[in-house]
Amino acid sequence: MAGAAALALPPQPRAQAAPPGDQAKAEAQWIDRTTVVWKGAQVADAQMEFGEPGAPTGRTAGRIRLTPGTLSPAERVAYPHLTGYPAFTVDPRDRALAPTALRERLIATQRTTDGPRTTGVQIPGVLDDLYGTRAQHAALGPVFHAGRPTLAVWAPTARTVALELAGRRVPMRRDDATGVWSVRGGRDWTGKPYRYLVTVWAPSAGRTVTNAVTDPYATALTANSARSLVVDLADPELAPKGWATLRKPAPVPLRRARIQELHIRDFSIEDRSSRHPGQYLAFTDTDSAGMRHLKALAAAGTSHVHLLPAFDFSSVPERRADQQRPDCDLPALPADSERQQECVARTADRDGYNWGYDPLHYTVPEGSYASDPEGTARTVEFRRMVQGLNGIGLRTVMDVVYNHTAAAGQDDPHSVLDRIVPGYYHRLLDDGTVATSTCCAGTAPEHTMMGKLVVDSVVTWARQYKVDGFRFDLMGHHPKANILAVRKALDALTPARDGVDGKSVILYGEGWNFGEAANDARFVQATQRNMAGTGIATFSDRARDAVRGGSPFDADPRIQGFASGLYTDPNSAPDNGDPAAQRARLLHYQDLIKVGLTGNLADYAFTDTTGRRVTGAQIDYNGAPAGYAAAPGDALAYVDAHDNETLYDALAYKLPPGTPAADRARMQVVALATAALSQGPALSQAGSDLLRSKSLDRNSFNSGDWFNALHWACTDATTRGGTADNGFGRGLPPAADNKDKWPYAKPLLADPALRPDCATQNAASAAYRDLLRIHATEPAFGLATTAAVQSALSFPLSGPDETPGVLTMRLADLVIVFNATPQRQAQTVPALTGRPYALHPLQAHGADHTTATATYDPASGTFTVPPRTVAVFRRG
Repeated sequence: MAGAAALALPPQPRAQAAPPGDQAKAEAQWIDRTTVVWKGAQVADAQMEFGEPGAPTGRTAGRIRLTPGTLSPAERVAYPHLTGYPAFTVDPRDRALAPTALRERLIATQRTTDGPRTTGVQIPGVLDDLYGTRAQHAALGPVFHAGRPTLAVWAPTARTVALELAGRRVPMRRDDATGVWSVRGGRDWTGKPYRYLVTVWAPSAGRTVTNAVTDPYATALTANSARSLVVDLADPELAPKGWATLRKPAPVPLRRARIQELHIRDFSIEDRSSRHPGQYLAFTDTDSAGMRHLKALAAAGTSHVHLLPAFDFSSVPERRADQQRPDCDLPALPADSERQQECVARTADRDGYNWGYDPLHYTVPEGSYASDPEGTARTVEFRRMVQGLNGIGLRTVMDVVYNHTAAAGQDDPHSVLDRIVPGYYHRLLDDGTVATSTCCAGTAPEHTMMGKLVVDSVVTWARQYKVDGFRFDLMGHHPKANILAVRKALDALTPARDGVDGKSVILYGEGWNFGEAANDARFVQATQRNMAGTGIATFSDRARDAVRGGSPFDADPRIQGFASGLYTDPNSAPDNGDPAAQRARLLHYQDLIKVGLTGNLADYAFTDTTGRRVTGAQIDYNGAPAGYAAAPGDALAYVDAHDNETLYDALAYKLPPGTPAADRARMQVVALATAALSQGPALSQAGSDLLRSKSLDRNSFNSGDWFNALHWACTDATTRGGTADNGFGRGLPPAADNKDKWPYAKPLLADPALRPDCATQNAASAAYRDLLRIHATEPAFGLATTAAVQSALSFPLSGPDETPGVLTMRLADLVIVFNATPQRQAQTVPALTGRPYALHPLQAHGADHTTATATYDPASGTFTVPPRTVAVFRRG
């Protein structure tokens, strides 16, 4: 789940001159033109009344009669969460009134023995029924033909819509079949700022409002998203040199993708060698330390850079002159001080930093990363960023956040969708309030036009910006059908017609199952289990938790796992249990990691650490099946990402306090290897190979450059006592999300032994790159089916005699030993006696001299591996 903070919704005023309860709730749901469902209603006749008390003479008012009814089988499938509520049938004589009623104040009323009952009416279902089939094919936003733009917006409930273009008002025409308002302009409209003036009844405000609002389908914006701009993304003036003939790195199947997750500002804001710190153009600085490091990762086998949100978001002032900076001498403060986070917090909401999980306009690049947020520089420079990454061998993935918006309601200028079609684009709970389980105002991609916006936006990024992949934030809050529609639309893009090969675009996302949509309550979700077999990957938390230990939500962050010393190097934290409990948990963790190494396959069969023959689906993960994938590529392996503590920080908490920095670095590589050498795609957070720390901050979305910035070149970083600035010891992490962990954090941050030197940083990175090279050059890491994995991959020493803290995996002509213990370990595989294995050349002659001491004895089939080391052996 993204770590953006919950954004407070504006106060929602109650209705004026309306019956009690009218606007306080909307418990009636008009799901299609024939049916209304009303939570709490009695089984008796009812009606819907439309029209506004006190409205000007001539305004329509009327009623729609309702009689007790039942949901049809199709309605039960479409609205499973409503099947237990009373249903009403719309009187056939009144059904033609629906288009009129939906543009008015609308309430449901019923006379009961306790007196009249009233409630507001939710209308997304009936809007989809009346308009969705036709409107989903409409071209929205600015669309150019022969140099002339047509501007179109879907606003079926609006009474009027006008275009405010460069300060003048232009009427728009409504298409009654689609609910789309449009106007065609002249060539001189190009480049002009515009907004829509939408007059509409707003239930949350209890009144008719006229909103001046930007275009949800905007392709360009003025600074701070104040106005949309009439821009044609196909205009040659917006194409950087070489854009039309851009040659991309060869496409990589998702199952072989190795991905670096990267925040645009983190990448370069403190890179002294970058000429464009914090900007898109930093990725054109080919000689900067950051770009040199990315190039080295690409040469080793990294295939994609995953960019945290780069669409227009609401939380950062886009003009640099408006961005505040902490006014303290932060480097001078003690490593365990509270003062750094206090100082950063004072400017956190007005500085230039945020992760960006608060969408404002889904299909425009964020302006704060451009050299000038005013106009189209952001369009050109985003494209130059893609060129720069492609030029060093990396394809580009965008982190997209269609599951929520920055705001809803009528009073917040960051509310765009809801001020055009109030009550439609957001998922409403049974009482009519907006769902906020995702942290913010949750959208409803199950509604036709929100689902269309998702598909149209992704296709625009792929066609117009040549983006090579998309990571969906909280994908489990999308219907599976919506994500499959995205896949279908991308697959239709061809190089000849669209300039891109849509089939090579990869898709993955967070398939978590929680909130009001959990357990397919409203639709079949795009969750881990449901996406198996689709070719769209979901993040797998199974092996992540086993490698790190515990979970991201533990009260005591010292709970250990496979790569953090559980049982083999205990830290004395009481929650780890006694030695017997630790051993049992470690062996179970090893089974979870085995499943992860197969690509999290549900049907892969192996012997677990108790000696049972099991499948991946039979291994328990907190009460759920560990294995859920149908094929490699369904599950994405990772051990750290932007959420929760970095891997280095997690190990700082979990490894025994006296563990030297060099040993921590070796454990970091062991942890990273469990993902890097797995079947299926794998992701790591940028800088993890360099032991990146955020000073133990578990949620740095708004923690500023001080806690987040990357330092690529050790020699360029600010140093303390000769140690590298990997981010550790920048003060206690911000109180809002970390204060309960300060008692654990303070002694760690004060310990200079936990800060690695440059040699240790660089050695860890080089060892990781050796593992990437092995993955990239060995075909056995790219198996396509469960059957192929079952045939080629095994765990020959798995069973009740398995060594705690050591995993031995056989993969075709390879044997990989993961030794997470602090001792040298010998692993004897009798079936391989006499066979000619040797340490893989990329390690035998690689960066890590300790790994190079790993040996194999053919006489006994014994592989001997140094402490805290992953060694890959290849058959000669």
